[in-house]
Amino acid sequence: MTFELKKGGMRATAQTRGGELVSLRDDEGLEYIWQGDPAYWTGQNPILFPIVGALKDGGVEIGGKRYEMGRHGFARGMEFTCADQGEDYVVLELRENEATLGCYPFPFILRVKHQLRHDGFSTSFTVVNTGTAPMPFCVGGHTAIRCPLREGERFEDYELLFDEPERADSHLLTPEGLIRHSGLRPMLEEDGRLPLDYSSFEEMDTLIFSMLRSGNVSLIHQRTGQGVQLDFHEFPMVAFWTKPGAPYLCLEPWQGCAAYDDESGKFADKPFCAVLEPGGEKTLTCTFYII
Repeated sequence: MTFELKKGGMRATAQTRGGELVSLRDDEGLEYIWQGDPAYWTGQNPILFPIVGALKDGGVEIGGKRYEMGRHGFARGMEFTCADQGEDYVVLELRENEATLGCYPFPFILRVKHQLRHDGFSTSFTVVNTGTAPMPFCVGGHTAIRCPLREGERFEDYELLFDEPERADSHLLTPEGLIRHSGLRPMLEEDGRLPLDYSSFEEMDTLIFSMLRSGNVSLIHQRTGQGVQLDFHEFPMVAFWTKPGAPYLCLEPWQGCAAYDDESGKFADKPFCAVLEPGGEKTLTCTFYII
């Protein structure tokens, strides 16, 4: 099922499959969300829950028992239900079922609210522990923004610009998608600018930053200054991913990350993992602005 949202001249489309917002168009009809292409990647804006990234050896320990999950968890492949909707928003909800309990032994509610704005949209992830035991979880976004946005432009015409001066390193991944405990690569200089180049993604796959001073990052054309800005200040990590040659860049706010290559394997020990007590809930919101 799909939902058409509107706010002024803005239009968006959300769907129950994966709980995603899959289209964002401005008053000129320009599409900002990658529409998927099997030549590169069929995804668009998947929700990462209850893990972000890959698990060590494909599994994780919860309560002394091993559970297995694919990369980024199960939410992106599941059917959500509509819990609420209005002209400019929709709330999509996922609860535990037999399939989820087999790999993540917790009753939960994952509530995702997509809210259209005059200048973009926000997505709020609310996680509720409806069980009787503490519940560890990770959650994140994976929004693919078209890059370049307009005809005649190139991927290399764009840059990432952080809102604070940043001198920061990117975490490095193993071939299995795990974060190297002892591996960092200098990526950001003091001006907080990172010109885009496919060679970075050929070498590193994903650029991953943690605990930055910045809470906003803009994907903008270097000459015109047009593009989008992501407000990720409620998340401790932010990542960027594309496939070399593909006309998109994923802007990803993360609460949690892939397993470290030397971690214990216990879910609750995962870096930046959140833990909810019984009856507890946590909401994290990210916002995309058109600039």
